[in-house]
Amino acid sequence: MQSGFAVKAETKEDFVKVRRSDLERLTTEVMQLRDFLPKILNGDILWTFQKLDAVESSMEKKEEELEQLKMDCEHFRARLEAAQADCMREKKEKLDLRQHLHEAKQQLLQQAEYCTEMGAAVCTLLWGVSSNEEAVKTILGGSKAAKFFTITAQTMESFVKSLSEDMKQQDLDSDENQFVLALAGIVTNVAALACGREFLVTSSRELLDTMVHLLGDMKPGLCTKFKVLMLMSLYNVSINLKGLKYISESPGFIPLLWWLLNDPDTEVCLHVLRLLQSVILEPEVLAKSASEMRDTLPFQRIIALTKSRNADLQALAKELLEDLKILEYEV
Repeated sequence: MQSGFAVKAETKEDFVKVRRSDLERLTTEVMQLRDFLPKILNGDILWTFQKLDAVESSMEKKEEELEQLKMDCEHFRARLEAAQADCMREKKEKLDLRQHLHEAKQQLLQQAEYCTEMGAAVCTLLWGVSSNEEAVKTILGGSKAAKFFTITAQTMESFVKSLSEDMKQQDLDSDENQFVLALAGIVTNVAALACGREFLVTSSRELLDTMVHLLGDMKPGLCTKFKVLMLMSLYNVSINLKGLKYISESPGFIPLLWWLLNDPDTEVCLHVLRLLQSVILEPEVLAKSASEMRDTLPFQRIIALTKSRNADLQALAKELLEDLKILEYEV
């Protein structure tokens, strides 16, 4: 007699025969497993399985996030490469612009040098021509005369501003220096004629204001020839009564004359005294300036100039002292 399950297979059917006792025993074992299985599989194992499920879910989520980060990284890498390309292009453009700017500056410098050289040459020629009365009348009769003197004032002012603070001597042969000297010489020659003085007083007061202002801006001993020409121009203008009134009423005019008397150059001092003499010898003008002159006159400086080695300056200083008696100074 065989032990275990007795199974009789049918050749044509899907059924098997099981002994009742075997079936009951199988049922009993299943019931026993159902009762004992929860005791075998305790809470820790179940919690571990739940944790494992949670970890697997988290890993799946992290993998999705990692994939998204990879996509973002690729996107930002592409943007970075594009930005770097733009940066390189802009750098090249800036280098090209700097090169163009350098070339433009060089061209501008060359043009400025050419214009200065041409201006110096033309104005030097015009300076010589302006000593002729008919030539001056022709110049003043032109439509550009007032514009010329406006540009003259601007050029003089620009020149003085360009002088360095520690400049001790100027290059007398430079085109810039010759340019402004020629302009000042032209103004001096024009003001030497009655028609020229009248024109300057009525149509070019900006130029007169500029010259008075620039004389106060330049340090003693600097640009002496330029100063002398401007002082000569102002003296010539002072021969015209309207011109003398206009100049003498300029703010700070009298203190400016006292300051200029301290210049070490004898020619500058000479022409300052001549301009001062014009003020003193015109009663109407003197009446307005007498009080200020009396209170501030550098009397000792004028006395010192009477002992100058320059004969013309010495004579004029002595003559001025006589003229100053009108201010009730005791000499």
